[in-house]
Amino acid sequence: MSQPGTKMPDAAPVAVDLDGLIDFYQTLRPETIPDFARFYAEDAYFRDPFNEVRGLVAIERIFTHLFRQVGEPRFVVLERVVDAGGACLIWEFYYRMRLWGRGETQVMRGATHLRFAADGRVAWHRDYWDAAEELYAHLPAVGPLMRGLRRLLSA
Repeated sequence: MSQPGTKMPDAAPVAVDLDGLIDFYQTLRPETIPDFARFYAEDAYFRDPFNEVRGLVAIERIFTHLFRQVGEPRFVVLERVVDAGGACLIWEFYYRMRLWGRGETQVMRGATHLRFAADGRVAWHRDYWDAAEELYAHLPAVGPLMRGLRRLLSA
């Protein structure tokens, strides 16, 4: 579902505190969610496999929800690719599922594409990760079905 104005902004050379932003992601905790305002524009766009929203309040709501759904969430940024007005971050997300009480730590791998506003804050954030492989395949009821389909469909 595309919202009006969700077009990726044009790249423009801006001064960005990318190290600070990466540190923010890697140390994100429920009590640091209000710090999104330091790094994200008020009308920032955010999209991942489950959400598509605009605005700081909506983005903060997504991350607040994340902390309710998983235990011990932690992002580790492995690589960055930067151009004049944007960046791509390759990351791993470690977590424990609360809903099913699974004790072992899970890992999800993905990438985030960012574009920055003139003031250096995030204006556009798009996460790319494979929900089927990285999430559904690890769920107790759905996992065996997903793994079976993968075996059936692989070459």
